[in-house]
Amino acid sequence: MKNYGQILFLLLGIGIGAACGAIFGPGASVVKPIGEMFLNMMFVIVVPLVFFCVASSVCRLTSEKKVWRVLGWSVVVFLVTGVVAGILTWLLCEFWNPLGAFATRIPQERSGIAGVVLAGRTFLETVENMFTVSDFRDLLSKDKLLPLFVFSAFFGAAVSVCGEKGRKMGSFLEGGMHIIMTLMKVLMYAAPICLGCYFADMVGNLGGSIIGSYVNTVLIYLVVSVVVFFLVNTVYVSLAGGKEAAKNYWKVIPGPSLMAIATCSSAATIPSSIEAARKAGVDESIAESVIPLGINLHKDGSVVSGVLKIIFVVAFYGLSGYGCLEIVGLAIVTSLVMGAIPIGGMTSEILICSLLGVDPGFAATLLVISTLVDIPATLLNTTDNIVSAIWVDKLCNSSK
Repeated sequence: MKNYGQILFLLLGIGIGAACGAIFGPGASVVKPIGEMFLNMMFVIVVPLVFFCVASSVCRLTSEKKVWRVLGWSVVVFLVTGVVAGILTWLLCEFWNPLGAFATRIPQERSGIAGVVLAGRTFLETVENMFTVSDFRDLLSKDKLLPLFVFSAFFGAAVSVCGEKGRKMGSFLEGGMHIIMTLMKVLMYAAPICLGCYFADMVGNLGGSIIGSYVNTVLIYLVVSVVVFFLVNTVYVSLAGGKEAAKNYWKVIPGPSLMAIATCSSAATIPSSIEAARKAGVDESIAESVIPLGINLHKDGSVVSGVLKIIFVVAFYGLSGYGCLEIVGLAIVTSLVMGAIPIGGMTSEILICSLLGVDPGFAATLLVISTLVDIPATLLNTTDNIVSAIWVDKLCNSSK
């Protein structure tokens, strides 16, 4: 109950709210302001959350020289496995529409990534508008989370480069991260009631057919999870070390897998994941570098849910022009801001709405998807980090 209580109460609150919406119809909108107040508080907290978490993580990682030794191969492996997981999800969605019979409710023309009109713009101009802003104050907007992510990463790296002179700032960033994460956890205690009110209004006005869309989304996620966990990971390990390596992998993987299921937290699985990687034959220094690095940068489970959430938004709003490349790419970017805690907050959901240029309040609708798939997502995030450590160890040894 300690690990699952928040998820269960959140689902209970949403379920009660959806039932009230189905019973009272548009009259349920009377409780909408309660849900809106919760969303407003989340919108306020998301900017400092991204800054402190990204800056402190980059500062901490780049200050460890052992990370630099394997960083290059780690990024390559992380990117490859993330793209594979994302493409598998997209392909399945091509045959199995997550929204099912739930028709587009708010048709609109594609406004462009981050609300920027793409017509008449070159590729470099599009990149400029996606990743940068012209004024520092623009970084303080929830609609500019991607430029804020870039700024925070550079800020954290700069603090690390400053060495002794930057130590106090590094401590400030670390303390700020813990404070903001604690504030997020406290705020999430109100989520069951507030999001219940939000869904009472949504179901009351849109109807209960959206529930079927959530069922389809979860089923798609479970299918992809089974394929990646059993088949894809086995292929990865076999390519890295042959049949014996695959057999050894399945001997050591139950421990961290059960830890992931029990805690719903990737961060909580770090010790068991490092031990499993070591038993799988990975050099201890590489395991101790890749696993923590993966917790911050490598979340294949979050990529899968990101693809589903982006497709959910694209289908719901009737957006056009989003193919496999755009959807998988955006999913990988949004997975970077997912916290290594249960549910992960609403950071990635708000970022998705910002990138697609839709109502940021829709993030609450996407949060339900994150909640429903949190357990298998944590499992994939954890086990894929171990697979990545095996491959990084092989690539580092072969490149000597």
